[in-house]
Amino acid sequence: MEKMAAVVTLGVVLLWGASLTRASAHAFPERSRPRVGATVTKAPHEVRIWFDAGLEPLFCTLRVKDTQGQWVNKGKGHVKPGTHDRLLETRVPVLPPGKYHVYWSVIAVDGHHTEGHYPFRVR
Repeated sequence: MEKMAAVVTLGVVLLWGASLTRASAHAFPERSRPRVGATVTKAPHEVRIWFDAGLEPLFCTLRVKDTQGQWVNKGKGHVKPGTHDRLLETRVPVLPPGKYHVYWSVIAVDGHHTEGHYPFRVR
């Protein structure tokens, strides 16, 4: 009887622990275009970041700054429809050669906030 109670208790603890892991998940970038730290020879028309979890479209931003600290993107970015709410993108004008910084901020469908930034260069 004690053995059975121990097994049941262990099972409950494991299930509870697994649910905490899922509930505390955040959305993190899986890949981006341009890639983090990349030097591209052709200026992109948009900047895109794919995430590992669904995003809340109303609460996500994606912006791009040039070396003078000016925002160069068109709008604040948006979650692209038809991507299971995992692709955040923004349009940019034709970028002259230089270094750029991408800034992103998202809220996952589970309500958790993450943000970050990365550079890329246009040659």
